[in-house]
Amino acid sequence: MKSSYMPKIACIGAGNVGATAAQYCLEMELGNVVLTDIVEGLPQGKALDMTEAGPIRNYGATCIGTNEYKDIEGADVVIVTAGLPRKPGMTRLDLLEKNGTIISGICEQIARYAPDSVVILVTNPLDVMVYLAYTKLGFSANRVVGMAGCLDSARMRSFVAMELNVSMKNVDTMVLGSHGDTMVPLPHYTTVSGIPITQLLSQARIDAIIARTRAGGGEIVSLLKTGSAYYAPAAGAARMAQAILRNERQLLPCAALLQGEYGLKNIYVGVPCVLGANGVEKILELDLSKEEQSALQRSAEEVQEGIDGLRQIGLL
Repeated sequence: MKSSYMPKIACIGAGNVGATAAQYCLEMELGNVVLTDIVEGLPQGKALDMTEAGPIRNYGATCIGTNEYKDIEGADVVIVTAGLPRKPGMTRLDLLEKNGTIISGICEQIARYAPDSVVILVTNPLDVMVYLAYTKLGFSANRVVGMAGCLDSARMRSFVAMELNVSMKNVDTMVLGSHGDTMVPLPHYTTVSGIPITQLLSQARIDAIIARTRAGGGEIVSLLKTGSAYYAPAAGAARMAQAILRNERQLLPCAALLQGEYGLKNIYVGVPCVLGANGVEKILELDLSKEEQSALQRSAEEVQEGIDGLRQIGLL
């Protein structure tokens, strides 16, 4: 990644997730932000609003809104949130086709205007869309990564902290697998100030936390009724951007391409990654129990079904 005094971040999609990710990146002063969307006026209006918040929130990074992909030229990090939510009556293949078509078109523009960027995918179905992006971009796998594990782990951290009435800052968690019902939370890698929760909570309470983590997105959808989560997903994307732009070499759970790790090959799934200037610098292989390894395998199989669906509709 090229060095610059103020890095450039492109957020593609100016809906709730994309605009909030842009806001977080500005407040963290990770770089100047370009907010892009096909809807005329939407990114421009939100970017102007964020710019006017700068003097109050005390950030000097700038934000511009645009409908032109050429404005992302030279971006160091591209965060992609564009896509449609699954609506009533829409099949999984319908969603794959619609979002797959959107992501394919966006990747063409990223490859043209930001060929040296690290790309963070947020669009659902996450693990399948990041695999599609990897095939369409033609980038090395380390520069194409999916945001899911950060979100799922953050949700689990929140639930553990609520259960024990402790600070969320003291809780560390690890959630592997796909972003969905088959994700694999790891209780024995979940600690409070270094103490595993298996020593602090009953199995019944741990099981309840795991179930709530898996249903975390659905719980918010059921409460909002007309939308889905965006603060936490955007925070996850911004956290990953921070690790990359500041070369932190931070260990974070992300959707990365596996080529033999965990016994899986040529598939994107959530695993512990060291994130730095080159994107995924390293994938760590944890010591999993037989049950956890089987659960991760099932999770990967679900992702593979989605990839097969993309082939079925001609997007791969």
